[in-house]
Amino acid sequence: MGKTEYLEMIAFGAYLCIVLGIGIFFFIKGRNQTGDKAYFLGGRQMNGWVAALSAGASDMSAWVLMGLPGSIYLWGMGQIWISIGLFLGTVLAWVFVAPRLRRMSILADDAITIPQFLTKRFRTSNPTLQIVCAVIFCVAYCIYSASSIVACGSLFNKVFGIPSNYAMIGATIIILIYTFMGGFNAVCWTDFFQGLLMLMALMAVPIVAMFFMGKPDFAPVAKVVTDENYYNLLSSGKWDWNSMKDILSGFGWGLGYFGMPHILVRYMSIKSEKEMKRSRIIGSFWTFLILGMASVVALVAHQYLGSSLGADDRSLVFITMVRLLFPALLAGILLSAILAASMSTADSQLLASSSAFSSDFYKPVLHKKASDREMLWVGRGVVAVIAVIALFIAMSPSCAGIMALVECAWGAFGAAFGPAILLALFWKKFTYKGAIAGVIAGFLTDAVWYMFFSGSVPNLTLVNTGLYEIIPGFLVSLFFAIQVSLMDETPSEEVQALVDKAKKPVD
Repeated sequence: MGKTEYLEMIAFGAYLCIVLGIGIFFFIKGRNQTGDKAYFLGGRQMNGWVAALSAGASDMSAWVLMGLPGSIYLWGMGQIWISIGLFLGTVLAWVFVAPRLRRMSILADDAITIPQFLTKRFRTSNPTLQIVCAVIFCVAYCIYSASSIVACGSLFNKVFGIPSNYAMIGATIIILIYTFMGGFNAVCWTDFFQGLLMLMALMAVPIVAMFFMGKPDFAPVAKVVTDENYYNLLSSGKWDWNSMKDILSGFGWGLGYFGMPHILVRYMSIKSEKEMKRSRIIGSFWTFLILGMASVVALVAHQYLGSSLGADDRSLVFITMVRLLFPALLAGILLSAILAASMSTADSQLLASSSAFSSDFYKPVLHKKASDREMLWVGRGVVAVIAVIALFIAMSPSCAGIMALVECAWGAFGAAFGPAILLALFWKKFTYKGAIAGVIAGFLTDAVWYMFFSGSVPNLTLVNTGLYEIIPGFLVSLFFAIQVSLMDETPSEEVQALVDKAKKPVD
Protein backbone atom coordinates (compact mmCIF):
# COMPACT_ATOMS: atom_id res chain seq x y z
CA MET A 1 0.00 0.00 0.00
CA GLY A 2 1.49 3.34 -1.11
CA LYS A 3 1.44 6.80 0.48
CA THR A 4 -1.77 7.71 -1.34
CA GLU A 5 -3.61 4.70 0.01
CA TYR A 6 -2.32 5.35 3.54
CA LEU A 7 -3.60 8.93 3.51
CA GLU A 8 -6.95 7.77 2.17
CA MET A 9 -7.07 5.12 4.87
CA ILE A 10 -6.42 7.76 7.54
CA ALA A 11 -9.39 9.76 6.29
CA PHE A 12 -11.58 6.65 6.28
CA GLY A 13 -10.45 5.78 9.79
CA ALA A 14 -11.24 9.25 11.09
CA TYR A 15 -14.73 9.05 9.60
CA LEU A 16 -15.41 5.66 11.14
CA CYS A 17 -14.22 6.90 14.54
CA ILE A 18 -16.70 9.77 14.35
CA VAL A 19 -19.53 7.38 13.50
CA LEU A 20 -18.65 5.09 16.40
CA GLY A 21 -18.30 8.10 18.67
CA ILE A 22 -21.87 9.13 17.94
CA GLY A 23 -23.08 5.65 18.84
CA ILE A 24 -21.12 5.67 22.11
CA PHE A 25 -22.42 9.16 22.98
CA PHE A 26 -26.05 8.13 22.63
CA PHE A 27 -25.40 4.86 24.44
CA ILE A 28 -24.06 6.78 27.45
CA LYS A 29 -26.72 9.46 27.19
CA GLY A 30 -29.55 6.95 26.95
CA ARG A 31 -28.14 4.10 29.05
CA ASN A 32 -31.12 4.33 31.38
CA GLN A 33 -33.72 4.22 28.60
CA THR A 34 -36.02 1.25 28.93
CA GLY A 35 -38.76 1.94 26.43
CA ASP A 36 -38.92 0.71 22.87
CA LYS A 37 -40.36 4.11 21.88
CA ALA A 38 -37.11 5.79 22.87
CA TYR A 39 -34.94 3.20 21.14
CA PHE A 40 -36.99 2.81 17.94
CA LEU A 41 -38.46 6.33 17.50
CA GLY A 42 -36.21 8.64 19.52
CA GLY A 43 -39.12 9.59 21.76
CA ARG A 44 -40.60 11.64 18.89
CA GLN A 45 -38.07 14.38 19.57
CA MET A 46 -36.29 14.78 16.21
CA ASN A 47 -35.75 18.33 15.01
CA GLY A 48 -36.42 19.39 11.43
CA TRP A 49 -32.85 19.35 10.14
CA VAL A 50 -31.95 15.96 11.57
CA ALA A 51 -35.22 14.32 10.52
CA ALA A 52 -34.99 15.69 6.97
CA LEU A 53 -31.38 14.72 6.29
CA SER A 54 -31.84 11.40 8.07
CA ALA A 55 -34.82 10.56 5.85
CA GLY A 56 -32.82 11.52 2.78
CA ALA A 57 -29.59 9.78 3.74
CA SER A 58 -31.37 6.58 4.73
CA ASP A 59 -33.03 6.66 1.31
CA MET A 60 -30.05 7.54 -0.89
CA SER A 61 -27.80 4.54 -0.43
CA ALA A 62 -24.54 3.93 -2.30
CA TRP A 63 -26.42 3.61 -5.59
CA VAL A 64 -26.66 7.43 -5.80
CA LEU A 65 -22.84 7.64 -5.78
CA MET A 66 -22.05 4.46 -7.71
CA GLY A 67 -25.09 3.08 -9.54
CA LEU A 68 -26.79 6.23 -10.87
CA PRO A 69 -23.68 8.11 -12.09
CA GLY A 70 -22.41 4.90 -13.69
CA SER A 71 -25.63 4.30 -15.61
CA ILE A 72 -25.86 7.87 -16.92
CA TYR A 73 -22.12 7.94 -17.74
CA LEU A 74 -22.43 4.80 -19.83
CA TRP A 75 -25.91 5.05 -21.40
CA GLY A 76 -26.83 8.72 -21.28
CA MET A 77 -29.70 10.95 -20.19
CA GLY A 78 -32.33 8.31 -20.80
CA GLN A 79 -31.34 6.90 -17.38
CA ILE A 80 -32.23 10.10 -15.55
CA TRP A 81 -35.92 9.20 -15.21
CA ILE A 82 -35.15 7.37 -11.96
CA SER A 83 -33.90 10.67 -10.49
CA ILE A 84 -37.00 12.49 -11.68
CA GLY A 85 -39.30 9.84 -10.24
CA LEU A 86 -37.48 9.80 -6.92
CA PHE A 87 -37.57 13.57 -6.58
CA LEU A 88 -41.29 13.77 -7.33
CA GLY A 89 -41.94 10.92 -4.90
CA THR A 90 -39.94 12.69 -2.19
CA VAL A 91 -41.86 15.95 -2.54
CA LEU A 92 -45.27 14.26 -2.63
CA ALA A 93 -44.42 12.17 0.43
CA TRP A 94 -43.25 15.19 2.44
CA VAL A 95 -46.28 17.28 1.44
CA PHE A 96 -49.13 14.74 1.67
CA VAL A 97 -47.95 11.77 3.72
CA ALA A 98 -45.54 13.10 6.36
CA PRO A 99 -47.81 15.49 8.32
CA ARG A 100 -50.82 13.18 8.32
CA LEU A 101 -48.80 10.11 9.24
CA ARG A 102 -47.19 11.86 12.19
CA ARG A 103 -50.55 13.10 13.49
CA MET A 104 -52.46 9.90 12.90
CA SER A 105 -49.74 7.71 14.44
CA ILE A 106 -50.03 9.78 17.62
CA LEU A 107 -53.84 9.61 17.57
CA ALA A 108 -53.69 5.86 16.93
CA ASP A 109 -52.53 5.10 20.48
CA ASP A 110 -49.04 6.47 19.82
CA ALA A 111 -47.99 3.83 17.28
CA ILE A 112 -44.20 3.64 16.89
CA THR A 113 -43.87 1.34 13.85
CA ILE A 114 -45.65 1.15 10.51
CA PRO A 115 -47.26 -2.25 11.27
CA GLN A 116 -48.46 -0.88 14.61
CA PHE A 117 -49.93 2.14 12.86
CA LEU A 118 -51.74 0.01 10.29
CA THR A 119 -53.24 -2.03 13.13
CA LYS A 120 -54.06 0.67 15.68
CA ARG A 121 -55.47 2.84 12.93
CA PHE A 122 -58.42 0.40 12.82
CA ARG A 123 -58.79 0.09 16.61
CA THR A 124 -58.26 -3.66 16.54
CA SER A 125 -56.21 -6.03 18.67
CA ASN A 126 -55.96 -8.59 15.85
CA PRO A 127 -52.20 -9.12 15.28
CA THR A 128 -52.51 -10.66 11.79
CA LEU A 129 -51.38 -7.57 9.88
CA GLN A 130 -48.51 -6.91 12.26
CA ILE A 131 -47.24 -10.45 11.77
CA VAL A 132 -47.55 -10.24 7.97
CA CYS A 133 -45.70 -6.91 7.97
CA ALA A 134 -42.96 -8.20 10.27
CA VAL A 135 -42.29 -11.15 7.97
CA ILE A 136 -42.10 -8.92 4.88
CA PHE A 137 -39.86 -6.46 6.74
CA CYS A 138 -37.35 -9.09 7.76
CA VAL A 139 -37.18 -10.65 4.29
CA ALA A 140 -36.93 -7.39 2.35
CA TYR A 141 -34.55 -5.68 4.75
CA CYS A 142 -32.12 -8.58 4.64
CA ILE A 143 -31.88 -7.98 0.90
CA TYR A 144 -31.80 -4.18 1.21
CA SER A 145 -29.11 -4.16 3.90
CA ALA A 146 -27.03 -6.54 1.82
CA SER A 147 -26.78 -3.90 -0.92
CA SER A 148 -25.12 -1.45 1.47
CA ILE A 149 -22.70 -4.09 2.70
CA VAL A 150 -21.80 -4.97 -0.90
CA ALA A 151 -21.07 -1.28 -1.59
CA CYS A 152 -18.67 -1.11 1.37
CA GLY A 153 -16.89 -4.24 0.19
CA SER A 154 -16.58 -2.92 -3.35
CA LEU A 155 -15.24 0.44 -2.14
CA PHE A 156 -12.45 -0.99 0.03
CA ASN A 157 -11.57 -3.56 -2.58
CA LYS A 158 -11.20 -1.03 -5.40
CA VAL A 159 -9.45 1.66 -3.36
CA PHE A 160 -7.20 -0.34 -1.03
CA GLY A 161 -7.14 -3.80 -2.56
CA ILE A 162 -8.64 -5.31 0.60
CA PRO A 163 -10.55 -8.53 -0.13
CA SER A 164 -14.24 -7.69 -0.45
CA ASN A 165 -15.36 -10.27 2.12
CA TYR A 166 -13.08 -8.86 4.82
CA ALA A 167 -14.25 -5.32 4.07
CA MET A 168 -17.90 -6.36 4.24
CA ILE A 169 -17.38 -8.07 7.59
CA GLY A 170 -15.70 -4.96 9.01
CA ALA A 171 -18.43 -2.63 7.73
CA THR A 172 -21.14 -4.87 9.18
CA ILE A 173 -19.48 -4.86 12.60
CA ILE A 174 -19.23 -1.06 12.67
CA ILE A 175 -22.83 -0.56 11.55
CA LEU A 176 -23.97 -3.11 14.09
CA ILE A 177 -22.10 -1.49 16.98
CA TYR A 178 -23.47 2.04 16.68
CA THR A 179 -26.99 0.88 15.80
CA PHE A 180 -26.95 -1.56 18.72
CA MET A 181 -25.72 1.03 21.21
CA GLY A 182 -27.55 4.21 20.31
CA GLY A 183 -30.78 3.15 18.62
CA PHE A 184 -32.86 5.67 16.66
CA ASN A 185 -31.05 8.76 17.96
CA ALA A 186 -27.63 7.44 16.97
CA VAL A 187 -28.91 6.37 13.56
CA CYS A 188 -30.55 9.74 12.84
CA TRP A 189 -27.59 11.82 13.95
CA THR A 190 -25.10 9.72 11.97
CA ASP A 191 -27.47 9.99 9.00
CA PHE A 192 -27.47 13.79 9.44
CA PHE A 193 -23.69 14.10 9.18
CA GLN A 194 -23.52 11.48 6.46
CA GLY A 195 -26.12 13.39 4.44
CA LEU A 196 -23.97 16.53 4.60
CA LEU A 197 -20.88 14.56 3.55
CA MET A 198 -22.69 13.00 0.58
CA LEU A 199 -23.85 16.43 -0.63
CA MET A 200 -20.40 17.98 -0.22
CA ALA A 201 -18.76 15.18 -2.21
CA LEU A 202 -21.24 15.29 -5.08
CA MET A 203 -20.95 19.08 -5.38
CA ALA A 204 -17.15 19.16 -5.17
CA VAL A 205 -16.40 16.68 -7.96
CA PRO A 206 -18.06 18.42 -10.95
CA ILE A 207 -16.95 21.90 -9.83
CA VAL A 208 -13.28 20.93 -9.61
CA ALA A 209 -13.50 18.82 -12.79
CA MET A 210 -14.91 21.70 -14.82
CA PHE A 211 -12.12 23.95 -13.52
CA PHE A 212 -9.51 21.57 -14.92
CA MET A 213 -11.50 21.05 -18.12
CA GLY A 214 -11.45 24.81 -18.73
CA LYS A 215 -7.67 24.88 -19.01
CA PRO A 216 -6.23 25.11 -22.55
CA ASP A 217 -4.06 22.00 -22.13
CA PHE A 218 -6.89 19.75 -20.89
CA ALA A 219 -7.29 16.40 -22.61
CA PRO A 220 -9.75 13.65 -21.60
CA VAL A 221 -8.36 10.44 -20.13
CA ALA A 222 -9.61 8.54 -23.19
CA LYS A 223 -11.39 9.37 -26.41
CA VAL A 224 -14.93 10.62 -25.87
CA VAL A 225 -17.42 8.42 -27.74
CA THR A 226 -20.96 9.78 -27.61
CA ASP A 227 -23.94 7.82 -28.89
CA GLU A 228 -26.40 9.79 -31.04
CA ASN A 229 -29.07 9.49 -28.33
CA TYR A 230 -26.74 10.06 -25.37
CA TYR A 231 -28.21 13.47 -24.49
CA ASN A 232 -31.78 12.47 -25.39
CA LEU A 233 -34.23 11.86 -22.53
CA LEU A 234 -35.76 9.15 -24.72
CA SER A 235 -33.24 6.31 -24.43
CA SER A 236 -34.00 4.98 -27.91
CA GLY A 237 -34.42 8.45 -29.42
CA LYS A 238 -38.13 7.93 -30.12
CA TRP A 239 -41.44 7.15 -28.44
CA ASP A 240 -41.27 3.37 -28.45
CA TRP A 241 -41.64 0.78 -25.69
CA ASN A 242 -37.95 0.97 -24.75
CA SER A 243 -38.28 4.66 -23.98
CA MET A 244 -41.70 4.32 -22.37
CA LYS A 245 -40.66 1.53 -19.99
CA ASP A 246 -37.70 3.64 -18.83
CA ILE A 247 -40.02 6.57 -18.15
CA LEU A 248 -42.68 4.46 -16.43
CA SER A 249 -40.11 2.59 -14.37
CA GLY A 250 -38.48 5.88 -13.38
CA PHE A 251 -41.75 7.26 -12.08
CA GLY A 252 -42.39 3.87 -10.48
CA TRP A 253 -39.39 4.43 -8.22
CA GLY A 254 -41.22 7.46 -6.83
CA LEU A 255 -44.09 5.24 -5.65
CA GLY A 256 -41.71 3.57 -3.22
CA TYR A 257 -41.68 6.56 -0.88
CA PHE A 258 -45.29 5.94 0.16
CA GLY A 259 -44.39 2.51 1.55
CA MET A 260 -40.76 2.70 2.67
CA PRO A 261 -40.83 1.97 6.44
CA HIS A 262 -37.39 3.34 7.35
CA ILE A 263 -38.33 6.66 5.72
CA LEU A 264 -41.90 6.80 7.03
CA VAL A 265 -40.76 6.41 10.65
CA ARG A 266 -38.68 9.59 10.22
CA TYR A 267 -41.91 11.46 9.60
CA MET A 268 -43.39 9.93 12.76
CA SER A 269 -40.38 10.96 14.87
CA ILE A 270 -40.56 14.72 14.20
CA LYS A 271 -41.37 16.57 17.42
CA SER A 272 -43.72 19.34 16.22
CA GLU A 273 -45.73 20.80 13.35
CA LYS A 274 -43.20 23.64 13.07
CA GLU A 275 -40.33 21.18 12.67
CA MET A 276 -42.40 19.22 10.14
CA LYS A 277 -42.67 22.28 7.87
CA ARG A 278 -38.95 22.86 8.17
CA SER A 279 -38.20 19.21 7.40
CA ARG A 280 -40.40 19.30 4.31
CA ILE A 281 -38.40 22.13 2.76
CA ILE A 282 -34.98 20.85 3.79
CA GLY A 283 -35.69 17.25 2.81
CA SER A 284 -37.06 18.13 -0.63
CA PHE A 285 -34.23 20.56 -1.41
CA TRP A 286 -31.54 18.12 -0.23
CA THR A 287 -32.95 15.35 -2.43
CA PHE A 288 -33.09 17.71 -5.42
CA LEU A 289 -29.44 18.64 -4.94
CA ILE A 290 -28.27 15.05 -4.38
CA LEU A 291 -30.02 13.62 -7.43
CA GLY A 292 -29.16 16.62 -9.59
CA MET A 293 -25.48 16.59 -8.71
CA ALA A 294 -25.23 12.81 -9.15
CA SER A 295 -26.46 13.32 -12.71
CA VAL A 296 -24.05 16.21 -13.27
CA VAL A 297 -21.14 14.08 -12.01
CA ALA A 298 -21.98 11.48 -14.66
CA LEU A 299 -22.18 13.99 -17.52
CA VAL A 300 -18.96 15.73 -16.51
CA ALA A 301 -17.22 12.36 -16.11
CA HIS A 302 -18.30 11.45 -19.65
CA GLN A 303 -16.24 14.38 -20.95
CA TYR A 304 -13.37 14.06 -18.43
CA LEU A 305 -12.84 10.30 -18.53
CA GLY A 306 -14.00 9.74 -22.08
CA SER A 307 -14.78 6.08 -22.67
CA SER A 308 -12.10 4.77 -20.32
CA LEU A 309 -14.65 2.89 -18.18
CA GLY A 310 -16.77 0.09 -19.62
CA ALA A 311 -19.96 -1.60 -18.48
CA ASP A 312 -18.19 -3.72 -15.86
CA ASP A 313 -16.50 -0.66 -14.31
CA ARG A 314 -19.32 1.88 -14.54
CA SER A 315 -19.88 1.88 -10.76
CA LEU A 316 -16.35 3.27 -10.37
CA VAL A 317 -17.09 6.62 -12.07
CA PHE A 318 -17.32 8.63 -8.84
CA ILE A 319 -14.35 6.84 -7.24
CA THR A 320 -12.17 7.39 -10.33
CA MET A 321 -13.04 11.07 -10.59
CA VAL A 322 -12.32 11.74 -6.93
CA ARG A 323 -8.92 10.03 -7.02
CA LEU A 324 -7.90 11.88 -10.18
CA LEU A 325 -9.00 15.33 -9.02
CA PHE A 326 -8.09 15.59 -5.34
CA PRO A 327 -5.06 15.08 -3.06
CA ALA A 328 -5.04 11.75 -1.25
CA LEU A 329 -6.24 12.94 2.17
CA LEU A 330 -9.08 15.01 0.72
CA ALA A 331 -9.94 12.19 -1.68
CA GLY A 332 -10.26 9.86 1.30
CA ILE A 333 -12.69 12.26 2.97
CA LEU A 334 -14.81 12.53 -0.18
CA LEU A 335 -14.75 8.78 -0.79
CA SER A 336 -16.03 8.37 2.76
CA ALA A 337 -19.30 9.65 1.30
CA ILE A 338 -19.79 6.19 -0.20
CA LEU A 339 -19.39 4.70 3.26
CA ALA A 340 -21.81 7.34 4.52
CA ALA A 341 -24.39 6.45 1.89
CA SER A 342 -24.03 2.74 2.59
CA MET A 343 -24.09 2.94 6.36
CA SER A 344 -26.87 5.52 6.62
CA THR A 345 -29.14 3.17 4.72
CA ALA A 346 -28.07 -0.07 6.39
CA ASP A 347 -28.44 1.22 9.95
CA SER A 348 -31.95 2.52 9.25
CA GLN A 349 -33.00 -0.77 7.71
CA LEU A 350 -31.63 -2.83 10.58
CA LEU A 351 -33.46 -0.69 13.10
CA ALA A 352 -36.75 -0.78 11.15
CA SER A 353 -36.64 -4.56 10.75
CA SER A 354 -35.79 -5.14 14.41
CA SER A 355 -38.56 -2.81 15.59
CA ALA A 356 -41.04 -4.65 13.38
CA PHE A 357 -40.04 -8.03 14.78
CA SER A 358 -39.89 -7.11 18.44
CA SER A 359 -42.91 -4.78 18.60
CA ASP A 360 -45.10 -6.44 16.00
CA PHE A 361 -44.29 -10.13 16.34
CA TYR A 362 -42.45 -10.94 19.54
CA LYS A 363 -44.71 -9.05 21.95
CA PRO A 364 -48.16 -9.69 20.41
CA VAL A 365 -47.47 -13.35 19.55
CA LEU A 366 -44.64 -14.79 21.65
CA HIS A 367 -44.61 -12.84 24.91
CA LYS A 368 -47.50 -10.45 25.45
CA LYS A 369 -46.26 -9.44 28.91
CA ALA A 370 -42.75 -8.54 27.76
CA SER A 371 -41.32 -5.59 29.69
CA ASP A 372 -39.90 -2.48 28.06
CA ARG A 373 -36.37 -3.58 28.87
CA GLU A 374 -36.98 -7.04 27.43
CA MET A 375 -38.34 -5.48 24.24
CA LEU A 376 -35.27 -3.28 24.01
CA TRP A 377 -32.90 -6.24 24.17
CA VAL A 378 -35.00 -8.35 21.82
CA GLY A 379 -34.79 -5.50 19.32
CA ARG A 380 -31.03 -5.32 19.69
CA GLY A 381 -30.75 -9.04 19.23
CA VAL A 382 -32.75 -8.90 16.01
CA VAL A 383 -30.47 -6.11 14.74
CA ALA A 384 -27.57 -8.56 15.08
CA VAL A 385 -29.42 -11.44 13.41
CA ILE A 386 -30.57 -9.37 10.43
CA ALA A 387 -27.07 -7.92 10.01
CA VAL A 388 -25.52 -11.40 9.90
CA ILE A 389 -28.08 -12.68 7.36
CA ALA A 390 -27.53 -9.58 5.20
CA LEU A 391 -23.78 -10.17 5.38
CA PHE A 392 -24.15 -13.75 4.12
CA ILE A 393 -26.35 -12.53 1.24
CA ALA A 394 -23.75 -9.91 0.35
CA MET A 395 -20.91 -12.44 0.44
CA SER A 396 -22.77 -15.00 -1.68
CA PRO A 397 -21.14 -15.66 -5.08
CA SER A 398 -24.57 -15.34 -6.70
CA CYS A 399 -25.20 -11.86 -5.22
CA ALA A 400 -26.72 -9.71 -7.97
CA GLY A 401 -24.94 -6.47 -7.06
CA ILE A 402 -25.82 -3.12 -5.48
CA MET A 403 -28.45 -1.74 -7.84
CA ALA A 404 -30.24 -5.06 -8.34
CA LEU A 405 -30.57 -5.60 -4.57
CA VAL A 406 -31.86 -2.08 -3.98
CA GLU A 407 -34.34 -2.36 -6.84
CA CYS A 408 -35.68 -5.65 -5.51
CA ALA A 409 -36.25 -4.48 -1.93
CA TRP A 410 -37.53 -1.02 -2.94
CA GLY A 411 -40.15 -2.58 -5.20
CA ALA A 412 -41.30 -5.01 -2.51
CA PHE A 413 -41.85 -2.29 0.07
CA GLY A 414 -43.48 0.18 -2.30
CA ALA A 415 -45.90 -2.37 -3.73
CA ALA A 416 -46.82 -3.92 -0.37
CA PHE A 417 -47.21 -0.87 1.85
CA GLY A 418 -47.62 2.19 -0.39
CA PRO A 419 -51.35 1.78 -1.18
CA ALA A 420 -52.16 0.73 2.41
CA ILE A 421 -50.48 3.83 3.86
CA LEU A 422 -52.19 6.21 1.43
CA LEU A 423 -55.64 4.68 1.95
CA ALA A 424 -55.18 4.60 5.73
CA LEU A 425 -54.39 8.31 5.75
CA PHE A 426 -57.04 9.57 3.33
CA TRP A 427 -59.96 7.10 3.04
CA LYS A 428 -62.44 6.83 5.90
CA LYS A 429 -63.94 3.54 4.72
CA PHE A 430 -60.66 1.70 4.42
CA THR A 431 -60.84 -1.46 6.56
CA TYR A 432 -58.44 -3.74 8.39
CA LYS A 433 -59.20 -6.67 6.07
CA GLY A 434 -58.63 -4.38 3.09
CA ALA A 435 -55.21 -3.47 4.49
CA ILE A 436 -54.25 -7.13 4.93
CA ALA A 437 -55.41 -7.98 1.40
CA GLY A 438 -53.57 -5.02 -0.12
CA VAL A 439 -50.27 -5.72 1.63
CA ILE A 440 -50.23 -9.42 0.75
CA ALA A 441 -51.41 -8.90 -2.84
CA GLY A 442 -48.87 -6.16 -3.49
CA PHE A 443 -45.95 -8.14 -2.11
CA LEU A 444 -46.84 -11.33 -4.00
CA THR A 445 -47.49 -9.50 -7.29
CA ASP A 446 -44.17 -7.70 -7.00
CA ALA A 447 -42.35 -11.01 -6.37
CA VAL A 448 -44.08 -12.84 -9.24
CA TRP A 449 -43.47 -10.00 -11.70
CA TYR A 450 -39.82 -9.78 -10.64
CA MET A 451 -39.25 -13.48 -11.24
CA PHE A 452 -41.24 -14.03 -14.43
CA PHE A 453 -41.88 -10.73 -16.25
CA SER A 454 -39.13 -8.21 -15.45
CA GLY A 455 -36.20 -10.00 -17.04
CA SER A 456 -34.27 -9.88 -13.75
CA VAL A 457 -34.15 -13.68 -13.43
CA PRO A 458 -33.25 -15.01 -16.92
CA ASN A 459 -33.82 -18.68 -16.09
CA LEU A 460 -37.40 -17.99 -14.94
CA THR A 461 -38.43 -15.20 -17.30
CA LEU A 462 -41.59 -15.93 -19.29
CA VAL A 463 -41.99 -12.51 -20.94
CA ASN A 464 -39.34 -9.82 -20.55
CA THR A 465 -41.38 -6.62 -20.32
CA GLY A 466 -38.52 -4.65 -18.79
CA LEU A 467 -41.10 -2.86 -16.63
CA TYR A 468 -40.17 -2.28 -12.99
CA GLU A 469 -42.21 -4.67 -10.84
CA ILE A 470 -43.27 -1.97 -8.36
CA ILE A 471 -45.81 -0.65 -10.89
CA PRO A 472 -47.97 -3.77 -11.32
CA GLY A 473 -47.45 -4.59 -7.65
CA PHE A 474 -48.68 -1.16 -6.53
CA LEU A 475 -51.73 -1.26 -8.83
CA VAL A 476 -52.76 -4.78 -7.77
CA SER A 477 -52.31 -3.88 -4.10
CA LEU A 478 -54.46 -0.79 -4.52
CA PHE A 479 -57.17 -2.78 -6.32
CA PHE A 480 -57.39 -5.50 -3.66
CA ALA A 481 -57.27 -3.04 -0.78
CA ILE A 482 -60.20 -1.05 -2.19
CA GLN A 483 -62.29 -4.02 -3.30
CA VAL A 484 -61.97 -5.94 -0.04
CA SER A 485 -62.76 -2.79 1.94
CA LEU A 486 -65.92 -2.18 -0.10
CA MET A 487 -67.06 -5.77 0.52
CA ASP A 488 -66.25 -5.54 4.22
CA GLU A 489 -68.33 -3.97 6.99
CA THR A 490 -68.18 -0.18 7.18
CA PRO A 491 -65.67 0.97 9.85
CA SER A 492 -67.01 2.43 13.08
CA GLU A 493 -67.49 6.17 13.51
CA GLU A 494 -64.50 6.25 15.85
CA VAL A 495 -62.23 4.75 13.19
CA GLN A 496 -63.54 7.03 10.46
CA ALA A 497 -63.10 10.08 12.69
CA LEU A 498 -59.32 9.55 12.74
CA VAL A 499 -59.07 10.73 9.15
CA ASP A 500 -60.73 14.06 10.01
CA LYS A 501 -58.71 14.50 13.20
CA ALA A 502 -55.46 13.99 11.31
CA LYS A 503 -56.24 17.03 9.16
CA LYS A 504 -55.54 19.30 12.14
CA PRO A 505 -52.33 19.76 14.17
CA VAL A 506 -52.05 17.63 17.30
CA ASP A 507 -49.30 19.61 19.07
